[in-house]
Amino acid sequence: MPSKRSTADPWRIGVGDRCIRCGRCVRVCPSQIFGRVEPEGRIVVREPEGCIVCGHCVAACPAGAIDHEAFPLERVHRADRTQLPSPEQVESLMAVRRSNRALSRRPVPQEYLDRILAAADRAPTASNARELGYTIVTDPERLRQVAEYTLGIFQGLERLLSSPFVKPWLKPLMPGVYRYVPVFTRLRRDYAEGRDRILRGATALIFIHAPEKNRFAAEDANLACQNASLMAEALGVSQIYMGFVLTAIRQDRHKRLNRMLGLEGRSIAAILALGMPEFLYPNYIDREPSEVHRI
Repeated sequence: MPSKRSTADPWRIGVGDRCIRCGRCVRVCPSQIFGRVEPEGRIVVREPEGCIVCGHCVAACPAGAIDHEAFPLERVHRADRTQLPSPEQVESLMAVRRSNRALSRRPVPQEYLDRILAAADRAPTASNARELGYTIVTDPERLRQVAEYTLGIFQGLERLLSSPFVKPWLKPLMPGVYRYVPVFTRLRRDYAEGRDRILRGATALIFIHAPEKNRFAAEDANLACQNASLMAEALGVSQIYMGFVLTAIRQDRHKRLNRMLGLEGRSIAAILALGMPEFLYPNYIDREPSEVHRI
């Protein structure tokens, strides 16, 4: 997606002769750069420098009348809604999706990885900033380094929380944190015995990141992560959200993993582990519904 231009260099946007004056572009543009000369009159472009390049106008126009420099004809496609999955099919996809940790050693095919990344990149971002980046790790040595980095951070936390100088005053204030101390111990013991409870044998990791100055990095990244997860499920690829690795990153003021991955100046906001499952779950279950307040 092209980046937003400065006010001194606005996008070239026009409304062609095919315009049927339906006003859809006026209604959907978040920057309100379209308007009418008079009620029900012709559509005009005002202040194109405010364009955030979201493409709503081009997508909404039924007549193909919007001439937008960022969206040439080869990038605009007629939507065929008969090809969309039914609501029941979408519900089924979400119902069967689980964090399947029974992974085989087979690598995820590159074609699948490409489709999963493409799905992630279609997710919306705040103000259409489009500042997310994706780093995919498939090298076994790098994957091992990520797991051991995480365990190392947890070992440091375990030592801090268990300190006789810290524990007496911190545990009453943060009792929930201390329930993880035995978890950290168990994770390290299992890893030493050949059972990786961090990556679970995943053959690929997708790191979703944004510039450190991006205030909506977490929101944008997790929307992208959901797209990636649903596409992975549709392809028969297991996916596991890497909460442990994210926790380690947030506790590391030296940002060592960022340096390892060449992501200096970037904020890692979501991580998805991928692998080919040994089997697919034959059942799905109905969860206890969450409480819903209707006001």
